[in-house]
Amino acid sequence: MSHGNSPLHSGGCRCGAVRFTAAADPHVSTICHCEDCRRASGAPFLAFVGFDRSEVVFEGEEGWRYGRAPVARSFCATCGAPVAYYDERLPDKIYVVLGAMDEPHRFEPTLQAFAGEALPFACISVDLPASEGGAVPRP
Repeated sequence: MSHGNSPLHSGGCRCGAVRFTAAADPHVSTICHCEDCRRASGAPFLAFVGFDRSEVVFEGEEGWRYGRAPVARSFCATCGAPVAYYDERLPDKIYVVLGAMDEPHRFEPTLQAFAGEALPFACISVDLPASEGGAVPRP
């Protein structure tokens, strides 16, 4: 639920050089098992919250971007912490890594993306609906 332009949520990197606010609730909270997310995070999967791009405001820089089209990821140039995921096919959306949220406990994931790429061991018990593709439709 949005409250005009007042921020409902906030977050940033480890050192505070990258900060952002969101003036609406996320449209999705998911974990992704794809190889790219695992490599980008160094973890067995990566959790995201997705917002409409127009609802997220960065204080200063958004961080540095890297990646291959259509996907780019951002990170803090100072501390190296991952911040967000961008997809050219979804230009009006931004996916913030759950760990960058100030109150990550508020965003329990409701879906697994790329479940077929999940690692074969049970490092963490995940009891969620599973999708073989992404968490959100793409053109």
